[in-house]
Amino acid sequence: MKIEVCIDSVQSAINSEKGGAIRVELCDNLFEGGTTPSAGTIALARQQISIGLQVIIRPRGGDFLYSDLEMEIMKKDIQTAKDLGADGVVIGILTAEGKVDKVRCAELIKIARPMNVTFHRAFDMTVDPFEALEDIIELGCDRILTSGQEKSAIEGKALIAELHKKADGRIIIMPGAGIDEYNIDQMKACGVEECHISARKVEHSAMQYRNPTVFMGGTLRMPEYEILVADSERINKMTK
Repeated sequence: MKIEVCIDSVQSAINSEKGGAIRVELCDNLFEGGTTPSAGTIALARQQISIGLQVIIRPRGGDFLYSDLEMEIMKKDIQTAKDLGADGVVIGILTAEGKVDKVRCAELIKIARPMNVTFHRAFDMTVDPFEALEDIIELGCDRILTSGQEKSAIEGKALIAELHKKADGRIIIMPGAGIDEYNIDQMKACGVEECHISARKVEHSAMQYRNPTVFMGGTLRMPEYEILVADSERINKMTK
Protein backbone atom coordinates (compact mmCIF):
# COMPACT_ATOMS: atom_id res chain seq x y z
CA MET A 1 0.00 0.00 0.00
CA LYS A 2 1.30 3.44 -0.94
CA ILE A 3 0.85 5.82 1.97
CA GLU A 4 0.32 9.58 1.90
CA VAL A 5 0.42 11.25 5.31
CA CYS A 6 -1.58 14.33 6.22
CA ILE A 7 0.73 16.57 8.26
CA ASP A 8 0.93 20.06 9.73
CA SER A 9 4.61 20.38 10.63
CA VAL A 10 8.10 19.88 9.26
CA GLN A 11 8.83 17.34 12.00
CA SER A 12 5.84 15.30 10.86
CA ALA A 13 7.19 15.44 7.31
CA ILE A 14 10.49 14.00 8.51
CA ASN A 15 8.72 11.29 10.54
CA SER A 16 6.53 10.38 7.56
CA GLU A 17 9.52 9.79 5.31
CA LYS A 18 11.20 7.75 8.04
CA GLY A 19 8.06 5.62 8.32
CA GLY A 20 8.06 4.76 4.61
CA ALA A 21 5.41 7.13 3.24
CA ILE A 22 5.72 8.00 -0.44
CA ARG A 23 4.20 11.46 -0.04
CA VAL A 24 2.92 14.00 2.46
CA GLU A 25 0.07 16.48 2.27
CA LEU A 26 1.30 19.57 4.06
CA CYS A 27 -1.40 21.62 5.78
CA ASP A 28 -1.98 24.12 8.52
CA ASN A 29 -4.98 24.14 10.86
CA LEU A 30 -5.93 20.46 10.70
CA PHE A 31 -8.65 21.12 13.27
CA GLU A 32 -10.65 22.71 10.42
CA GLY A 33 -9.70 20.06 7.90
CA GLY A 34 -6.51 21.75 6.72
CA THR A 35 -5.69 25.16 5.29
CA THR A 36 -2.74 26.44 3.27
CA PRO A 37 0.54 26.29 5.24
CA SER A 38 3.03 29.13 5.48
CA ALA A 39 5.74 29.68 2.89
CA GLY A 40 8.35 29.01 5.58
CA THR A 41 6.82 25.64 6.42
CA ILE A 42 6.70 24.63 2.75
CA ALA A 43 10.31 25.68 2.18
CA LEU A 44 11.67 23.87 5.23
CA ALA A 45 9.66 20.72 4.50
CA ARG A 46 11.10 20.66 0.99
CA GLN A 47 14.62 20.98 2.38
CA GLN A 48 14.12 18.19 4.90
CA ILE A 49 12.42 15.45 2.85
CA SER A 50 12.96 13.81 -0.53
CA ILE A 51 9.53 12.13 -0.82
CA GLY A 52 6.57 13.76 -2.54
CA LEU A 53 5.41 17.07 -1.09
CA GLN A 54 1.80 18.06 -1.72
CA VAL A 55 0.53 21.41 -0.45
CA ILE A 56 -3.13 21.96 0.32
CA ILE A 57 -4.53 25.12 -1.25
CA ARG A 58 -7.43 26.15 0.96
CA PRO A 59 -7.69 29.72 2.20
CA ARG A 60 -10.06 28.98 5.08
CA GLY A 61 -12.13 26.30 6.77
CA GLY A 62 -15.81 25.78 6.03
CA ASP A 63 -17.40 25.21 2.64
CA PHE A 64 -15.77 25.09 -0.78
CA LEU A 65 -17.68 27.96 -2.42
CA TYR A 66 -15.12 30.72 -2.75
CA SER A 67 -15.26 34.47 -3.39
CA ASP A 68 -13.30 36.18 -6.15
CA LEU A 69 -10.81 37.41 -3.55
CA GLU A 70 -10.32 33.89 -2.16
CA MET A 71 -9.79 32.66 -5.70
CA GLU A 72 -6.95 35.14 -6.17
CA ILE A 73 -5.41 34.02 -2.89
CA MET A 74 -5.42 30.41 -4.07
CA LYS A 75 -3.75 31.36 -7.35
CA LYS A 76 -0.96 33.13 -5.46
CA ASP A 77 -0.58 30.23 -3.03
CA ILE A 78 -0.23 27.71 -5.87
CA GLN A 79 2.50 29.78 -7.47
CA THR A 80 4.25 30.08 -4.11
CA ALA A 81 4.11 26.31 -3.58
CA LYS A 82 5.52 25.76 -7.06
CA ASP A 83 8.32 28.27 -6.53
CA LEU A 84 9.26 26.60 -3.24
CA GLY A 85 9.64 23.17 -4.83
CA ALA A 86 6.39 21.39 -4.04
CA ASP A 87 5.61 18.35 -6.17
CA GLY A 88 1.88 18.95 -6.18
CA VAL A 89 -1.10 20.82 -4.81
CA VAL A 90 -4.40 19.73 -3.34
CA ILE A 91 -7.43 21.73 -4.47
CA GLY A 92 -11.23 21.67 -4.67
CA ILE A 93 -13.87 24.23 -5.60
CA LEU A 94 -17.62 23.63 -5.76
CA THR A 95 -20.57 25.55 -7.13
CA ALA A 96 -23.44 26.60 -4.88
CA GLU A 97 -25.38 23.63 -6.27
CA GLY A 98 -22.83 21.12 -5.00
CA LYS A 99 -21.14 20.38 -8.32
CA VAL A 100 -17.47 20.62 -9.23
CA ASP A 101 -16.70 24.15 -10.40
CA LYS A 102 -14.89 23.10 -13.56
CA VAL A 103 -14.15 26.63 -14.75
CA ARG A 104 -12.43 27.76 -11.58
CA CYS A 105 -10.69 24.44 -10.96
CA ALA A 106 -9.29 24.56 -14.50
CA GLU A 107 -7.78 27.98 -13.75
CA LEU A 108 -5.98 26.62 -10.70
CA ILE A 109 -4.80 23.48 -12.48
CA LYS A 110 -3.33 25.55 -15.31
CA ILE A 111 -1.22 27.50 -12.80
CA ALA A 112 -0.24 24.32 -10.97
CA ARG A 113 1.19 22.38 -13.90
CA PRO A 114 3.56 20.64 -14.27
CA MET A 115 2.96 19.79 -10.60
CA ASN A 116 0.48 17.01 -9.97
CA VAL A 117 -2.98 17.85 -8.66
CA THR A 118 -5.18 16.10 -6.12
CA PHE A 119 -8.86 17.00 -5.78
CA HIS A 120 -9.46 16.98 -2.03
CA ARG A 121 -12.47 16.06 0.09
CA ALA A 122 -14.60 18.81 -1.40
CA PHE A 123 -15.49 15.75 -3.48
CA ASP A 124 -17.33 14.37 -0.46
CA MET A 125 -19.61 17.41 -0.46
CA THR A 126 -20.76 16.98 -4.07
CA VAL A 127 -24.38 16.16 -4.83
CA ASP A 128 -23.53 13.35 -7.28
CA PRO A 129 -20.20 11.58 -6.73
CA PHE A 130 -20.22 9.85 -10.10
CA GLU A 131 -20.85 13.06 -12.01
CA ALA A 132 -18.11 14.67 -9.92
CA LEU A 133 -15.77 11.78 -10.74
CA GLU A 134 -16.20 12.34 -14.46
CA ASP A 135 -15.82 16.11 -14.09
CA ILE A 136 -12.57 15.72 -12.18
CA ILE A 137 -11.22 13.22 -14.71
CA GLU A 138 -12.11 15.68 -17.48
CA LEU A 139 -10.16 18.39 -15.63
CA GLY A 140 -7.09 16.15 -15.67
CA CYS A 141 -6.54 15.78 -11.93
CA ASP A 142 -4.22 12.99 -10.87
CA ARG A 143 -6.18 11.67 -7.89
CA ILE A 144 -9.26 12.16 -5.73
CA LEU A 145 -9.09 12.11 -1.94
CA THR A 146 -12.36 10.81 -0.54
CA SER A 147 -14.02 9.26 2.49
CA GLY A 148 -16.73 7.86 0.25
CA GLN A 149 -18.99 10.76 1.26
CA GLU A 150 -19.16 9.46 4.82
CA LYS A 151 -17.59 10.53 8.12
CA SER A 152 -14.83 7.97 7.63
CA ALA A 153 -13.46 5.95 4.74
CA ILE A 154 -14.44 2.75 6.53
CA GLU A 155 -18.08 3.84 6.54
CA GLY A 156 -17.76 4.94 2.91
CA LYS A 157 -15.87 1.90 1.65
CA ALA A 158 -18.69 0.63 -0.59
CA LEU A 159 -18.74 3.90 -2.55
CA ILE A 160 -14.93 4.00 -2.58
CA ALA A 161 -14.83 0.55 -4.15
CA GLU A 162 -17.41 1.59 -6.75
CA LEU A 163 -15.55 4.80 -7.56
CA HIS A 164 -12.31 2.86 -7.97
CA LYS A 165 -14.05 0.48 -10.36
CA LYS A 166 -15.64 3.27 -12.41
CA ALA A 167 -12.38 5.22 -12.54
CA ASP A 168 -10.88 2.21 -14.34
CA GLY A 169 -7.35 3.54 -14.19
CA ARG A 170 -8.24 7.02 -15.44
CA ILE A 171 -7.58 8.60 -12.05
CA ILE A 172 -6.35 7.41 -8.65
CA ILE A 173 -9.01 7.02 -5.98
CA MET A 174 -7.28 7.61 -2.65
CA PRO A 175 -9.37 6.95 0.47
CA GLY A 176 -8.78 9.02 3.57
CA ALA A 177 -10.39 9.82 6.96
CA GLY A 178 -10.16 7.46 9.89
CA ILE A 179 -7.79 4.95 8.31
CA ASP A 180 -5.31 3.37 10.70
CA GLU A 181 -3.18 0.26 11.16
CA TYR A 182 -6.19 -1.68 12.43
CA ASN A 183 -8.55 -1.13 9.50
CA ILE A 184 -6.34 -0.47 6.48
CA ASP A 185 -6.93 -4.02 5.22
CA GLN A 186 -10.55 -2.99 4.57
CA MET A 187 -9.22 -0.34 2.19
CA LYS A 188 -7.03 -2.88 0.45
CA ALA A 189 -10.18 -4.93 -0.15
CA CYS A 190 -11.62 -1.97 -2.11
CA GLY A 191 -8.86 -2.44 -4.68
CA VAL A 192 -7.17 0.92 -4.07
CA GLU A 193 -3.40 1.26 -4.12
CA GLU A 194 -2.99 4.50 -2.15
CA CYS A 195 -4.30 5.61 1.24
CA HIS A 196 -4.28 8.96 3.01
CA ILE A 197 -3.64 8.73 6.76
CA SER A 198 -2.60 10.88 9.71
CA ALA A 199 -1.21 8.28 12.19
CA ARG A 200 -0.33 10.82 14.84
CA LYS A 201 0.98 10.52 18.37
CA VAL A 202 0.98 12.96 21.28
CA GLU A 203 4.17 14.75 22.25
CA HIS A 204 3.95 16.54 25.56
CA SER A 205 5.16 20.10 25.93
CA ALA A 206 8.44 20.80 27.71
CA MET A 207 6.88 23.83 29.41
CA GLN A 208 7.42 23.79 33.16
CA TYR A 209 5.20 26.72 34.06
CA ARG A 210 1.61 26.12 32.92
CA ASN A 211 -1.38 28.40 33.27
CA PRO A 212 -4.39 26.06 33.59
CA THR A 213 -7.02 28.78 33.12
CA VAL A 214 -6.08 30.19 29.69
CA PHE A 215 -6.82 28.50 26.35
CA MET A 216 -5.65 29.90 23.01
CA GLY A 217 -8.29 27.97 21.06
CA GLY A 218 -11.30 29.82 22.41
CA THR A 219 -14.34 28.01 23.80
CA LEU A 220 -13.33 24.64 22.31
CA ARG A 221 -10.39 24.49 24.74
CA MET A 222 -7.91 22.44 22.74
CA PRO A 223 -5.00 21.05 24.79
CA GLU A 224 -2.37 23.76 25.24
CA TYR A 225 0.48 21.50 26.28
CA GLU A 226 0.24 18.67 23.76
CA ILE A 227 1.48 18.53 20.17
CA LEU A 228 0.35 15.92 17.65
CA VAL A 229 3.02 14.65 15.25
CA ALA A 230 3.18 11.87 12.68
CA ASP A 231 4.29 8.56 14.19
CA SER A 232 6.86 6.83 11.97
CA GLU A 233 6.26 3.45 13.59
CA ARG A 234 2.51 3.56 12.94
CA ILE A 235 3.09 4.66 9.36
CA ASN A 236 5.57 1.84 8.78
CA LYS A 237 2.97 -0.72 9.85
CA MET A 238 0.61 0.52 7.14
CA THR A 239 3.11 0.39 4.29
CA LYS A 240 3.41 -3.37 4.53
